[in-house]
Amino acid sequence: MRSMSQLGNDLYTGKTSFPFVGRRRLWFIIAAVLVIGSALVPLFRPIQFSIEFTGGSQFTVSSLSSPDQSLAADAVQEVVPDATVKVTTVGDSAVRVQTDQMTDAETRDVATALATAYDVPEAEVTTSFIGPSWGQDVTRQSLWGLAIFLALTFLILALYFRTWKMSAAAILGLVDVLVITVGIYALAGFEISPAAVIGFLTILAYSLYDTTVVFDKIRENTSEDGEISGRTFGESVNLAVNQTLVRSINTTVVAILPVGAILFIGPWLGAETLSDISLSIFVGIIVAAYSTLFVAAPLYSLFRENEPGMKARDEKVREARVLAGSPAGA
Repeated sequence: MRSMSQLGNDLYTGKTSFPFVGRRRLWFIIAAVLVIGSALVPLFRPIQFSIEFTGGSQFTVSSLSSPDQSLAADAVQEVVPDATVKVTTVGDSAVRVQTDQMTDAETRDVATALATAYDVPEAEVTTSFIGPSWGQDVTRQSLWGLAIFLALTFLILALYFRTWKMSAAAILGLVDVLVITVGIYALAGFEISPAAVIGFLTILAYSLYDTTVVFDKIRENTSEDGEISGRTFGESVNLAVNQTLVRSINTTVVAILPVGAILFIGPWLGAETLSDISLSIFVGIIVAAYSTLFVAAPLYSLFRENEPGMKARDEKVREARVLAGSPAGA
């Protein structure tokens, strides 16, 4: 079995090649199914938003010897039977309880019930209220942040690569990453919180970095293609993707290991509050690597191959091959 270094060398020289561009129709169909499926997830499993977006009441019980979450849920249900309750352990000695909006009287009664359930002074129970208008501001600012990020990304890439088509392919790859990541996130039943939004923006930045590295190699390969080049444009793009494949795999594995540790081991160590951001980053990193290789790069090749000048040049390359392979051209 070949080592990773030998595989990397074969991929770089073209001795071994995976058909990222040649089979792009298949990859685009798979991408479309994933995007449509992710977009349909909210229809049968509605996206849950955290209290920061929806508004509500929050209680924090501190100085606990045993932060049993069931005690908190039972205490809230005794005061407000129809309340929606989310309980999270904070560290080793505190519990955070989030509910939908309560009246002042209900808030006082719930605080008393929590203090009684955990046998702590009422001073150890802190309460806070997040209004719906604040949640609307968070939502609006998050959407504005995403829009500004995508707009700046498109502009910067267009200036850097000197072609809007490469920038457009990169943006479509980012949208692919975002939709699939949010779909998987919702399917897992996690709430979208400000931390999760930060995670989404983080994986978009990671995806942009990965795409830029691959596109830089594509630009290097295609800029060398002149009239005497023996490769079509699509073949040059495919070679560039293969040449950066091992780097993409290594970077992805190294990136998901610490995030995966937080996601899967963190809850056992009392770090449940990091689960929302770690899940979005964990899924996003994997989807970003896939999207760069199977969506963004083949899409850019498709955009450029339809140019009249590029079609003519590729046709000359194919004709030269036929002549070189025929007896007359030998």
